[in-house]
Amino acid sequence: MPNKHANLSIFVPHIGCPHKCTFCNQNTITGQTFIPHAKDVVETCEKALSDGVDISNTEIAFFGGSFTAIPRSYMLELLEPAKRYVDMGFRGIRLSTRPDAIDEEILPILGSYGVTTIELGAQSMFDDVLELNERGHTAKDVENASHLIKQHGFTLELQMMLGLYGSTVEKDYETALRIADLEPSEVRIYPTVVLKDTKLGELYTEGKYRTYELSEAVELSAKLLDLFEQRNITVIKLGLHSSTDVESSMLGGIYHPAFRELCEGVRARNTMEKLMNGGVSYTFTVRPDYLSKALGHKKSNIEYFRSKGIEVTIKPKPSQTENILIKE
Repeated sequence: MPNKHANLSIFVPHIGCPHKCTFCNQNTITGQTFIPHAKDVVETCEKALSDGVDISNTEIAFFGGSFTAIPRSYMLELLEPAKRYVDMGFRGIRLSTRPDAIDEEILPILGSYGVTTIELGAQSMFDDVLELNERGHTAKDVENASHLIKQHGFTLELQMMLGLYGSTVEKDYETALRIADLEPSEVRIYPTVVLKDTKLGELYTEGKYRTYELSEAVELSAKLLDLFEQRNITVIKLGLHSSTDVESSMLGGIYHPAFRELCEGVRARNTMEKLMNGGVSYTFTVRPDYLSKALGHKKSNIEYFRSKGIEVTIKPKPSQTENILIKE
């Protein structure tokens, strides 16, 4: 069985961003202020080789800033050594950037250096939300850049945020629908975390901004997982990674170290509820790899149903291959 796709991450903090969005504190999010150069790309790739990483399933990934907006000479300084390692067998190069930093001129250059995947920070598909959060681009920019990226043969990934200043649950769901219509291969969903030393932090402290409660964000995210799964779009990230930097710098917002687990649990709970027909006791049989999702985070689904007077038993059935959840 082939190894799972992996990223060999190299962070390029904030250098290329022409705007500082209301929510952004890249140093806190990445935990890094170090600015990499060519030798650091080489050292990172060499370490992966010495560690025996399956390079055929590994992309060299430039994260953290707007890669195509950094000075061209610096961008090429990073791409040139990365390209040598792609020629040696790495799967390709992945980078993250802004929608308004993609055009017909830059894409052939990226292709010539072995770039395979481009992640765009869409965040919202509503211009009023983008303007309030000082993104500096429009929803149309997201659409145009997405079409260009796919036309040039790159894998497209889109990022969206939940609960931004000026957004609503309805707007966030509509954003997801519009992103799905652009047919990316992958998406990342980031609930908004309010960090110190940001414009959003100031608004939060002044009482001018409040985002969703955790339970509301979890319910919404469970629906988004369903939506993207139905469109055959992989959600490769849901929620910020667990980080002491984030936890020490956050003022509020939507954060839980096991956010995706919470959302997957709610998805399973919703499925079980649809299968219930008024009884007070049910046994559900699931695939072993689905058991923790069905139980919910810290067995929260068992407690949820018990609070409603319903006793639920969930057990694995190793021979089951088709249904992820059945009622007995």
